[in-house]
Amino acid sequence: MNGLVVFWLVVLAICAVVELISMGLTSVWFAGGALVAALVALICPYIWVQVAVFVIVSVVLLIFTKPIAVRYFNKDRIKTNADSLIGQRAIVVSEIDNLKGIGEVTVSGLDWSARTEEDGLVIPEKAVVVIKRIEGVKLIVELDESLRDLIHLEKSDVLLSPEHIEEQDD
Repeated sequence: MNGLVVFWLVVLAICAVVELISMGLTSVWFAGGALVAALVALICPYIWVQVAVFVIVSVVLLIFTKPIAVRYFNKDRIKTNADSLIGQRAIVVSEIDNLKGIGEVTVSGLDWSARTEEDGLVIPEKAVVVIKRIEGVKLIVELDESLRDLIHLEKSDVLLSPEHIEEQDD
């Protein structure tokens, strides 16, 4: 067995151990890529071919099998009360700016840390947002589409409360 085969088997073992420890479907795709690269190393001595095979197989596995695996492994997931927040509107109580790592909203009387999906987007205080998902203890939000045209998405002094929207409609 040549050294490159051993190298790819070590990469495979490391990826497998990381996956077993994390159980987060994070490195299993790379373990598959390492396995195929090890097989290629048996017949092809060129490292660039092996690396290309590793990358291609890992990306293909990630793109095509991750959605299926996530659906399969998350089927027994217990929904929490926090999951009921998804789709609800919230009021921004502290400007949301991913690049600065700041932002807070209030929903159902509780304050939550909030971020947007777009890093360059700044949502001003008092804007109305829709909760898209929850990542850890942060709400991932987007500006309420029905209100998007009413404000400039940088710093804004416009009050975007439901009362303000009704005034705009009159």
